[in-house]
Amino acid sequence: MSDIAKQIQQPKEPWLSKLGLTPRKDVGMHPFRVIVDKEISDLVRSWRFKILIGIIVLTCLGSLYTALTNIGHAVKPGDPDNAFFFLKLFTISDGTLPSFFVFISFLGPLLGISLGFDAINSEQNRGTLSRVMAQPIHRDYLINAKFMASITVISVMFFALGFLVMGLGLVIIGIPPTPEEFLRIVFFIVLSIFYVALWLNLSILFSVRFRQAATSALAGISVWLFFSIFYNLIVKLIARATMPPEMAPERYIVAHRNFILDLMRLSPSQLFSEATTTLLMPSVRSLGPLTMEQVHGTIPSPLPLGQSLLLVWPQLTAIIAITVVCFALSYVFFMRKEIRSR
Repeated sequence: MSDIAKQIQQPKEPWLSKLGLTPRKDVGMHPFRVIVDKEISDLVRSWRFKILIGIIVLTCLGSLYTALTNIGHAVKPGDPDNAFFFLKLFTISDGTLPSFFVFISFLGPLLGISLGFDAINSEQNRGTLSRVMAQPIHRDYLINAKFMASITVISVMFFALGFLVMGLGLVIIGIPPTPEEFLRIVFFIVLSIFYVALWLNLSILFSVRFRQAATSALAGISVWLFFSIFYNLIVKLIARATMPPEMAPERYIVAHRNFILDLMRLSPSQLFSEATTTLLMPSVRSLGPLTMEQVHGTIPSPLPLGQSLLLVWPQLTAIIAITVVCFALSYVFFMRKEIRSR
């Protein structure tokens, strides 16, 4: 961060000179691009990113190995998902290791929190934040560049990991994915990026609000643990306390299940789980309880991609909305934040 001012005032030689062309001397690199390039370089070279990417790659390869060794047992007669054989690489598990999308839902928040918990307060504690703000650049360039650099790194990593799994699966099983399977996997990767961006913006918000990086990291991990573990326990207690009697009419039982499901959907992990399950398992036709009248006469068949997207549109909209709210709060608090030199 301390080298940003030098890069803005003395930009590097443009790529045109490498092609033998003469660039204009009075055109420098845009300050926002300089900050984004610097942030990406710092993130990729940091040890925490290397450790996390190593853990995520190893666990995902382990889940892929488990899926490949059990994929023959996953094909069952009459299963509507047999037509989407390639998607089973992301959903199969034998119980020893979770499936691919379960690993993403568990390790993705940790990746987002680790990339953003010290985005602002570490710069302020080192005294580099005031030096950057003293340069003739817009104040919001900094926080926008922090988010843009982190989301770029996350997007590249997730797409590389997803295509790596598809490539290894294609080489080993020898069956290429259909166009619909490929699109479902791409939408799953995009959804995973939005989910990690939610936790990234939440950690940036804590980084703006708290002075110490350790405090912002603990706050982000506490929120993640609450929604991952304790919130489910609280909802189970509420479900047990409000459970209707066994002889209650069916409409009361369905209403109670919908109420509990709505409570569960206040958790981002539940929204992500429902959306990924619907995208990777086309046989899922509903995300809520159904009555006997609704089930009677239905033919078990997979949904087309468009119908699956319509089914998970509320979950996707909720994840994007929470992400935008967290980023907006971070933006407002940072723009109003008093920055002093040490």
